[in-house]
Amino acid sequence: MGIRFTVLSSGSTGNATVIAYEDIKLMIDAGFSARRIDELLAEREVSGEELNGILVTHEHSDHIKGLGAVARKYNLPIYANELTWAAMEKQIGAIPEENRRIFGTGEARDFGSLRVESFPVSHDAAEPVGYCFYDGKEKLSVVTDLGYASDRVLQAISGSDVLVLESNHDVEMLRMGRYPWNIKRRILGDMGHLSNEAAGEVMSLLMNGRVKRTYLAHLSREHNMLDLAKMSVREAMEDRGCFYKDSEFKLCETYYDRPTPWDAVGSL
Repeated sequence: MGIRFTVLSSGSTGNATVIAYEDIKLMIDAGFSARRIDELLAEREVSGEELNGILVTHEHSDHIKGLGAVARKYNLPIYANELTWAAMEKQIGAIPEENRRIFGTGEARDFGSLRVESFPVSHDAAEPVGYCFYDGKEKLSVVTDLGYASDRVLQAISGSDVLVLESNHDVEMLRMGRYPWNIKRRILGDMGHLSNEAAGEVMSLLMNGRVKRTYLAHLSREHNMLDLAKMSVREAMEDRGCFYKDSEFKLCETYYDRPTPWDAVGSL
């Protein structure tokens, strides 16, 4: 079957994704209550007992709200780097020592035949990361919560067949929105979130590779809309000379309130 995945939900209020490969199922982040995570998993016919562990990107609440509860309920190992562990320990409660796994930034781990690599991103957290998943043939990269795409990020996600990429906000909607200016400045800064246009710029740099689909993720409910995000990303790509047919490449949606369908990374 190759690598499959579903974005259980993504947005400013919570984030969780499940990656499946052979008999391995890993969850990235757990940004909802344990009850809500169970509901989202059930919508994709997965139970918590099937999970083999949880990978953590960073310690903000929309990524770890239910982490401790889910890990304790299903006796799951949690994988995070040392600084993220230190930053989130008080938020997630007691975790058995055998389930506290250090996954250093820039390191790779094998889960069966699935290789997972973490890489650093720029965000206002202790030591935030994205993740790439390989099986020797297919590659999936998941990267959200970054103020800009550094050369290191671009190097890490290059060669991906499928991307889950942040497209958080429309700059003008954010500038005109009700947030106080200090919050707007944080979101717009290099340690904040990727705008629609910035996501389009990232994609224009990757389109000479093998990427077939990009899921636009972590959309702000206050300062973005799905149709606007897709239109803006496509326009930003075209402005940089990157034109494509829908039969060759697709921009896909994620949702704040429901999972995406299961997607096989190797499918056309």
